Amino acid sequence: MSTTINRQIHLVSRPQGEATASNFKLVEAAVPELKDGQVLVRNHFLSLDPYMRGRMNESKSYAAAQPLDAVMIGGTAGEVVASKNPHFAVGDKVVGMAGWQEYQLVDADQRGVLQKVDTTHVPLSAYLGPVGMPGVTGWYGLTQIIAPKAGETVVVSAASGAVGSVVGQLAKARGCRAVGLAGGADKCAYVVDELGFDACIDYKEHKDLKSLSGALKAACPDGIDGYFENVGGMILDAVMLRSNAFSRMAFCGMISGYNGEPIPMLNPSLILVNRMKLEGFIVSEHMELWPQALKELGTAVATGKLKYRETIAQGIASAPEAFLGLLKGKNFGKQLVKLV
Repeated sequence: MSTTINRQIHLVSRPQGEATASNFKLVEAAVPELKDGQVLVRNHFLSLDPYMRGRMNESKSYAAAQPLDAVMIGGTAGEVVASKNPHFAVGDKVVGMAGWQEYQLVDADQRGVLQKVDTTHVPLSAYLGPVGMPGVTGWYGLTQIIAPKAGETVVVSAASGAVGSVVGQLAKARGCRAVGLAGGADKCAYVVDELGFDACIDYKEHKDLKSLSGALKAACPDGIDGYFENVGGMILDAVMLRSNAFSRMAFCGMISGYNGEPIPMLNPSLILVNRMKLEGFIVSEHMELWPQALKELGTAVATGKLKYRETIAQGIASAPEAFLGLLKGKNFGKQLVKLV
């Protein structure tokens, strides 16, 4: 039998400031023979997500740094191509955290390493987006931290992205006014026309705080009750100025500071004046709620009620550039790499 070659992307250096393609390297490795209990997965899709930028740094964070000269971390969806494990058959569709590589050899007896998924009504790729980690992230921040009541106004930054698009649609389903922020007229049109948000502000049109705050005032006539934070910086300051008493903010990401820039807050006194709740969260720390979240998200995608969009790069070699593009907002919706 000929040896299967597994192409991988390794992180080979830490970024100094902005990440570049030279931080990564394409590596070829032979796939070892299967041992008892093991499963070989051919990855079909690789998920690219903003959190990966933080893992590239060595600085103190909520998760261990991505080791150098090892496969870059990441969620994957694929198909079992060989199995010596009674729980997995060839042809099973699975999701896992194989990272940036074409194949994954796993000891499938370890709980939770591979999750079988049903692709009858939900496409395989959606398990890396709305019915996966990004979707659950949006669900958790909205339902557990913002906890909106019908009639309240919820604002979402990066509203056309994999997480933000879910937050707004779930808020609408709960009877809220949903207002998004996105970069560019086409993204804003999609957020309103396709996703059903009530309004979307193109932050690229507002270069200063006064302008952005004015746009938020027009889009949120009753103020802001809940805010889902993905970016930080001036957008956060503008939302703070328009936030109501007892408003809640779910802090998911601070992409404006991913290259090490400081993220000052202009009016922290508003937290006290408005008795605001600000809470950061990491979705992997709330696994007990994932089944509940995935049930709602999976049903919504299967019935066409939850809309989503994907940007797909082709082939493992395209992953670094696609990832760097994601950090600059070049993607539209969920960024994936198609490997098959």
